[in-house]
Amino acid sequence: MPYSQSKFGASLHFMQPLDSTDRRILLALSSAVRRSASSIAGLLGLGRNTVQTRLSRLESEVLDGMDRRIPPAALGFGLLSFVELHVDQRHLETITQSLAEIPEVLEAHGLTGSADILVRVAAANAEELFRVHGRLLHIHGVQRADSALSMAELIPYRTTRLIEMSLGSKSPGD
Repeated sequence: MPYSQSKFGASLHFMQPLDSTDRRILLALSSAVRRSASSIAGLLGLGRNTVQTRLSRLESEVLDGMDRRIPPAALGFGLLSFVELHVDQRHLETITQSLAEIPEVLEAHGLTGSADILVRVAAANAEELFRVHGRLLHIHGVQRADSALSMAELIPYRTTRLIEMSLGSKSPGD
């Protein structure tokens, strides 16, 4: 199992770094996610069975599920907010569990610095965001919540450039 749950519900990843073949396969997938193993094998000059075996492992150990690909706006949740929570650290485990129960919470990260947790929240409108913000404040152990609305996504989540940089190339066929 590639992921392990910490006592706070966080996923900790325990896998070896990807080799250059895995990275080349991921780079080929990033340009066309529905490519077949045969297509990738031809593009990269690898055997179809090699690519299929590696794709299966990558899908179970590395690649995010469908959740990551669905924009909340497509579901009617076009308002995005980042909320910094200041919490009593002694209640971190129950706070994390409570956050996980709120559907509008897309993700949460433990932080260093003045805030303790950064929460990404999607809402249909300002009224719904206000409701969710209130729900966050009512979690036992949350002391304060500071919200910032996202005005525009300037750079969407991406890893393709990291893969290219780690390979030292700019195209999947290199």
